[in-house]
Amino acid sequence: MAPPKKSKKNKKDGKLKKCKSSSVAPVEPTAPDSEWWDSFWQKSSSNPGSSLWKDEEEGFKHFFRVSRKTFDYICSIVREDLVSRPPSGLINIEGRLLSVEKQVAIAMRRLASGESQVSVGAAFGVGQSTVSQVTWRFIEALEERAKHHLKWPDSNRMDEIKSKFEASFGLPNCCGAIDGTHIIMTLPTVQASDDWCDAEKNYSMLLQGTVDHELRFLDVVTGWPGGMTLSRLLKCSGLFKLCESGNRLNGTVRTLPEGEIREYVVGGVCYPLLSWLITPYESSCLPASSVSAFNVAHEAARSLAVRAFSQLKGTWRILSKVMWRPDKRKLPSIILVCCLLHNIIIDRGDILHPDVALSGHHDSGYGVQCCKQVDPSGRTMRENLVKHWQRSRKTAASD
Repeated sequence: MAPPKKSKKNKKDGKLKKCKSSSVAPVEPTAPDSEWWDSFWQKSSSNPGSSLWKDEEEGFKHFFRVSRKTFDYICSIVREDLVSRPPSGLINIEGRLLSVEKQVAIAMRRLASGESQVSVGAAFGVGQSTVSQVTWRFIEALEERAKHHLKWPDSNRMDEIKSKFEASFGLPNCCGAIDGTHIIMTLPTVQASDDWCDAEKNYSMLLQGTVDHELRFLDVVTGWPGGMTLSRLLKCSGLFKLCESGNRLNGTVRTLPEGEIREYVVGGVCYPLLSWLITPYESSCLPASSVSAFNVAHEAARSLAVRAFSQLKGTWRILSKVMWRPDKRKLPSIILVCCLLHNIIIDRGDILHPDVALSGHHDSGYGVQCCKQVDPSGRTMRENLVKHWQRSRKTAASD
């Protein structure tokens, strides 16, 4: 979900549309194009650091973050859109039309490395404008065609998620973890309003994400200015409206000896304590040992969202580097597509190199925000969870 936009009849900014017939039709090879990789690999494998890759497959995953099998799958998703559109000068230095494979490779390398369009273009033998066109076409296509990789779980899938959270952290009926991060950018002076200037004096756009036990994004919200707090972003989100109206996190209520436990997600102290969003204790009249143990379990579960953002921004480095004057109307789509690619990697069973994720916190340099809002029903829910946690520990100790 992004902030509402003013209506503009601008074809360039619109979603994918069917192309009108053209006298020049792109010719797409029937077999996957491998020439682009041979040329790219020959050039890249001679660079310093290439000896770290034991073979081409590992080198391929380093440059594009996915296995060849997953890369082919991504090509299959966007192929129809990339082939059906007029070439518009998308040719390489030999004067041949770019294959779908090469277009996808250019776009994914741009997103993965965060390098300039000039640098990416040089690696593929194309110009800066071609990199720009190709990347945006890929983003439009994947945003439209890969929606099924980022959706709220159905009841069966949610039961599985809740079971994993309870088994791992002792938190019954927990449906996920939520967090937020800043996407830093530079802006032209004419666009540099205070709304986009955050607490650390950076111009940024916010991204909020809810993840499951496998670090998969279940819900994302972006497009809002970094000058907002994370609690304010939450209240502007579709997730908040759906949960408050009873249309999300509305599954089976667990009835425990300590009381009823509804579905909820866990979040940090930057969020309000609500009946469906449980935050850690800062102080309590309950026994200190019980509260401390609950906070440890809560933090372990919440850290899944922190890890997901570190992996997202480490894998798709365009999100962790300072973006140079991005189009704020297009930036939410870039962010969303990176989240889709993140989920595709998980859904396809790809394994990332452990050093891909950011070494530090995903929001390095930002102080911890604190929200003091406490809903009485949230307080009761949290107390019931602490009492359940305490009883479960006693039961486990006596067995």
